[in-house]
Amino acid sequence: TGWQIPPPSDSIMKASLLILLSCFAGGDAFAAPSPRTILASTSLSVESAPRRVTSSSYVNNKEWSPDSWRNGNSEPGQTEELENVIEELNNKAPLVFAGEVRRLHEQLARASHGQGFVLMGGDDALEDAVDFKVDQIRDTFQVIMQMALVMTFGSAKPVVKVGIGRMAGDLFVNNKSQQPADAGTDDPNSMIDAYQHSAQTLNILRAFSTGGFADMSRLHAWNLDFVEATDEGSRYRKLSATVDESLRFMNAIGIDTRGAGFSRVDFFAAHECASLPYEQAFTRMDSLTGRWYDCSSHMICMGEDSSSSADDGDVVGSRQCEFTRGIGNPLSVRISEDCTPEKLLEIIETMNPMNIPGKLSIIVRMGTEQLQENLPGLIRAVLTRGKSIVWIIDPTGSGTGDFDTIRSELRTFFDVHESMGSHPGGVRLEMTGEDVVEYVGGSLSAADSDELRVEMDTAKGRNPRLNGSQALELAFLIAEGMRRRSGMPPL
Repeated sequence: TGWQIPPPSDSIMKASLLILLSCFAGGDAFAAPSPRTILASTSLSVESAPRRVTSSSYVNNKEWSPDSWRNGNSEPGQTEELENVIEELNNKAPLVFAGEVRRLHEQLARASHGQGFVLMGGDDALEDAVDFKVDQIRDTFQVIMQMALVMTFGSAKPVVKVGIGRMAGDLFVNNKSQQPADAGTDDPNSMIDAYQHSAQTLNILRAFSTGGFADMSRLHAWNLDFVEATDEGSRYRKLSATVDESLRFMNAIGIDTRGAGFSRVDFFAAHECASLPYEQAFTRMDSLTGRWYDCSSHMICMGEDSSSSADDGDVVGSRQCEFTRGIGNPLSVRISEDCTPEKLLEIIETMNPMNIPGKLSIIVRMGTEQLQENLPGLIRAVLTRGKSIVWIIDPTGSGTGDFDTIRSELRTFFDVHESMGSHPGGVRLEMTGEDVVEYVGGSLSAADSDELRVEMDTAKGRNPRLNGSQALELAFLIAEGMRRRSGMPPL
């Protein structure tokens, strides 16, 4: 079928690879120098240069401040100690910067219009400070880079690389997973610990993405030792050899492949809006634009149901909704099979009332049958109303431990979008660069089930993770599906 993955062909034209490599590098590897004066917005209505606005105009003329989610009331668990911690965090350096957030927003806007694909990935285990290791971050980053290269090569589209909250060192999310989003914590100082943990992780990721580790000349070195001997490792090795040959060709005709476009990548972070006091503490006004940004993460994520103790269970009208309506960050909302077209439209119109491309991503968590039954109606409602969102599938969200189920959900997601004429905008995966066995299927047979159970005994309290080999297999699967949609020949 169209989803079968033959080995990469050696006959791919080098000229087309120039464009592909530019996409992988963020789209500006061959860009002309920026003029001193540029337009305030792109054709997608996304800021490409800072433009001063009033904060009231940005939040639809409704009165808003970083603490307006409290609605003048004290939240559960509020103490003087908590308020002191919020003030201390408010005086600390931001974890991310407004310019980075705007850059992610523009890339997401292009993805919403079919001009890119979003790869969200990270390691749930990184929430545990006890297990925090630089090698874990490095290896997971390597797998994401491999996947992005495969997807870029296969689709000829830029891949937006986003480390999910765990990858961003968002330790506090795990600590508060059983508490309402507006609550304090038994130990408010744990928010300071979370800040330190996040700062370390983001510092490491910035070093990897901009300090030479992501250089295209090192693409062979991204293949992890335990992946090297697998079928997926062999497939990646052949693809990277083709890219390497094209890099030599480009050097031979005078194109400099040593510039920033080939040696660094954009890498963003996304985490859960799990603690409103924490998010409030990092909400800062950008001095260039006058807009508010939550500087704890580039993207802020929520579920369709609110976790706030003061709300009725619906994210619309919740305290999380009140907080996020005033910030400039891109947002994402997870939906399940319980989400109706009417509810989805309400979420979209509430979270993105101005219908700004790239502002809102919808992360779909449904099984194969639910995708076939429910997703077409949701897409139809969005298309009919002309809403601009990024559709992202999260096949690892159910945590079944069955790799074949993940493949089935991915295929169905792509097939439904193809039938509806819409763009499958991205994928979110729980994954790791470690040599673990937490999913059975794909390159791992049912004979590994005993090992799986042993591994899962050590992974209590979180979803299972894909290992590097399985993640690469999905990358080739996605790349092949995107090529099929574009009418390109198989890899």
